[in-house]
Amino acid sequence: MPAWACAFGRLQRAGVECTGSYGAALTPYLHREGIAVTEVNQPDKATRRRRGKTDAIDAAAAAQAVLSGRATATAKTSDGPVEAIRMFKMAKVSATKSRSQAINQLKAVLVAADPTLREALSGPSNPKLIRKYSELEAAADTSPAAAARHTLRLPARRIQHLTEEINDLTTRITRAIADCAPRLLDRYDVGPDTAAALPIAAGDNPDRMGSESSFAALCGVSPVEASSGKTQRRTLNRGGDRQANSALYTIVLARLRWDARTRDYVERRVAQGKTRREAIRCLKRYVAPSALRRQHVDIHRGIKLAVRYEATVLVAAINEWL
Repeated sequence: MPAWACAFGRLQRAGVECTGSYGAALTPYLHREGIAVTEVNQPDKATRRRRGKTDAIDAAAAAQAVLSGRATATAKTSDGPVEAIRMFKMAKVSATKSRSQAINQLKAVLVAADPTLREALSGPSNPKLIRKYSELEAAADTSPAAAARHTLRLPARRIQHLTEEINDLTTRITRAIADCAPRLLDRYDVGPDTAAALPIAAGDNPDRMGSESSFAALCGVSPVEASSGKTQRRTLNRGGDRQANSALYTIVLARLRWDARTRDYVERRVAQGKTRREAIRCLKRYVAPSALRRQHVDIHRGIKLAVRYEATVLVAAINEWL
């Protein structure tokens, strides 16, 4: 394909749509050929309605987006440790959902079971109950009581297996993060799941982001202008990587619980007329000076970090990756 494209002239950059899904195989191939890849969004819906949709039209639209400068985002690479973290994280999310479904199924069967069986299998905590259910013997008869015992036994064993799988994946995620960005886990308010979400949002090539504000927009924590006429205001950003946004929210909640300076900041902002939610949004953008002094570093392009928590946490990882 590069040979065919070079027949029309020098090929320096390619626009690829859906580099994280359908274009995932094409993107690393172009990188290996020394061609820069630009992430291209889907065509505008109004344009698509006028012109229709074919592979040739989409390819021409992607090329025009790159040539005109509308598409400027450098595509993520998937050949480093962050890709391994993403795979482990994806498997853990799936296992966690399956375990929750199995727990709900077990509780539903227990509610409708015979009262004698339900009272006999009652216990102080869920882990002990699940262990007790998994040790039930399979009955040969097909009575309702035997069916209930067998139905309780199956999801209990499934829950135990999924718990072992989740614990193994958590260990692998922690080890992968410790290998590529150990300082992320040094913070008390950052756990394996939240630490994994931030590198996944940045990708294996975090240098593609020109500034820390680019990462803030990527995580959906940068305010969006909503001014009109004499009204000057900003609105909540509902875009960006929602998993990274959720990770930042979790980190802020942990700081609100354990960090006195963070609580003082929220109280001060509330006294100024902001709601608690607005104060938390500010905290997702800014961080206490004590945390900044630990991770106040410059990325390799020499961009000075501002007092913004999400950028501080990420840049600590960026310097480890580069």
